[in-house]
Amino acid sequence: MSGQIAITSAELAVMQVLWEAGGPLKIQEVWEGLPEAGWKYNTVGTLLLRLEEKGAVRCEKIGKNRTYTSLLDKEEYTKDQTRGIIDRFYHGSAKELAAALMRTESLTAEDIDELRKEFGL
Repeated sequence: MSGQIAITSAELAVMQVLWEAGGPLKIQEVWEGLPEAGWKYNTVGTLLLRLEEKGAVRCEKIGKNRTYTSLLDKEEYTKDQTRGIIDRFYHGSAKELAAALMRTESLTAEDIDELRKEFGL
């Protein structure tokens, strides 16, 4: 499934928990994976319901429990979102994005060395 689904930042936090788990989680388990958010249990349930309606997660009822599994591949979703940022803000140029990162000092010399090694530059 593609990253064409619009996901809010709150929904993305829930997706991160599901991606890290790599398998089905109960609402309680997702909620426990988000302690820094300070959300109520019901808020997490609502976010999972929205994600299910968007086709980003699958819900399965097993006995009294509902479990949720991501239908979005994290790498694919991230790639699609990055492409969208490059298209919207950098005229489709990854080079302009890299230049912007270097101008804002977001990339350290170490980061640049790692990128060179990774991509054989």
